[in-house]
Amino acid sequence: MGKKRIIKKAEDAAPEQRARAVSSKKRLHRAIVHIFSTYNNTLITLTDESGNMVLSNSSGRAGFHGSKKGTPYAATKAAETVADQSREMGIAEIDVRVKGVGSGRESALRVFGQKGFAIHSIKDLTPIPHGHPRVKKPRRV
Repeated sequence: MGKKRIIKKAEDAAPEQRARAVSSKKRLHRAIVHIFSTYNNTLITLTDESGNMVLSNSSGRAGFHGSKKGTPYAATKAAETVADQSREMGIAEIDVRVKGVGSGRESALRVFGQKGFAIHSIKDLTPIPHGHPRVKKPRRV
């Protein structure tokens, strides 16, 4: 009917093949916090100094839906989660990079100050438009 299963006894297994417990927790001392705030959501990403992502959270992932994702309260809750997880990793010093025009940018930044992180720099990377598209030629009739 089907294939027969062969069960190996524990005595047959070599001691080198046993699983080893490896510490997968990454320990950092300094990190960069990226806060991207739009009208609809706030994204908070924690990276190491070379730019590799370590932690990430958003207002939507914190449990808010619809228009509530763009509120300062939702950004606060998302930032608290990232701050608590980064404390467990041993991060004490951060640089902050803020981007976007949403209402959650200041409240998310305030959380990291309240949690006791040493903030070395705050950079606003919001793109600012300069110039404009070329004006359309007038129509000739």
